[in-house]
Amino acid sequence: MPLTLDEVREQDRQDPLAPFRSRFALPQGTIYLDGNSLGAQPSAAVGAVDGLMAQWRDSLIQGWNQGWFDAPERLGDRLAPLLGAAPGEVLVTDTITHNIFKLLGYIVEGQGITEGQERARPVILSEGGNFPTDGYIAQGFCRFGGFEHRVVPEGEALDTYLDARVAAVVLSQVHYRTGRLRDMAAITRQVHASGAEVIWDLAHSAGALPVDLTACGVRYAVGCSYKYLNGGPGAPAFLYVRHDCQGQAWQPLSGWLGHAAPFAFEADYDPAPGISRFRTGTHSPLAFAALEASLTLWQEVDLGQLRRKSQRLIELFRESLSDCLGEHGISDITPEEAQRGSQVGLVEREHGYAIVQALIARGVIGDYREPGLMRFGFAPLYLSHEDVWRAAQHLREVLAEGEYLALRFQQRGAVT
Repeated sequence: MPLTLDEVREQDRQDPLAPFRSRFALPQGTIYLDGNSLGAQPSAAVGAVDGLMAQWRDSLIQGWNQGWFDAPERLGDRLAPLLGAAPGEVLVTDTITHNIFKLLGYIVEGQGITEGQERARPVILSEGGNFPTDGYIAQGFCRFGGFEHRVVPEGEALDTYLDARVAAVVLSQVHYRTGRLRDMAAITRQVHASGAEVIWDLAHSAGALPVDLTACGVRYAVGCSYKYLNGGPGAPAFLYVRHDCQGQAWQPLSGWLGHAAPFAFEADYDPAPGISRFRTGTHSPLAFAALEASLTLWQEVDLGQLRRKSQRLIELFRESLSDCLGEHGISDITPEEAQRGSQVGLVEREHGYAIVQALIARGVIGDYREPGLMRFGFAPLYLSHEDVWRAAQHLREVLAEGEYLALRFQQRGAVT
């Protein structure tokens, strides 16, 4: 039975994560359910960026020796505990797209070639229906690297597609559309047993739920920091390589900051030791400053509490809508608790986009993905139970009153 407003307010009073809400700068009157696309701004980020600007003004180029240069490794070590990784295993750098390409090249070079110069494992495998960049970069890598790209259709098991010709598999721990959570440990064992490697994409799991790369036996992973980790628009991504897998090969984007001695300006490339060999070019200290402010906050977060609240918010939202979705032709594709990340997916193929726009006009921000998917992300650090309860009431009213049929909600912007 749906909860009353008084009941959800009592849940907020008992919420151990409630104090974190005051540490985010949220617009007045906005209920933000899009942290799975872009996280809210930590209040400390403004001071951090202002401080960096003052440092740039006062120190000029000396800033590179005052914390700018080693930021990829330093922030990687701050991020590592949220991923179940050890110091020296995570590097904050570039984008997910670049980092997948780096790891594919690194993995296949390490695997080598057979006699006759033919690759023993010429296939790169990715998942159908996954966020497009993962498949696109696998296609591009194969096109120029002489590999064959194969796709596992969405929802199908790996078994049929994982054979002795597969070099690497690119998978998301949490699917961006459905929110389905994969069994990372079991799949990692399966891929390794076949002789292949797996690159895990943590874009929709890092900062949304506890991740334990070490316990799951993961060797390679990538992720972004601008979603649940609240690093800011276009914040740098990250890359994970387990200690014992570092130093085995070159990564293909062999830029100068991945060199063992970048300021020696040698003619030939010599990879840096450890995780630093996965650096490429010059990074933006401005972007790193905002992210560091967020990661400082994250050191205080209990990930078990985060996961429990995430799931309570999701159930509150779904229960508050359970009696009205069907009559409006809306399907709830959200997996059950043990198999989901931190989002709700509702599908209405004809009017989904317009419904989301009508909600945004009311101050409830979710997002839309083709075809027909309305996504609502639940970021427990700044969402209250009352927020979620009120968001559900807004959606009920938008549907009941047919607000989404207004012409202004049919017009699409460049970004949905």
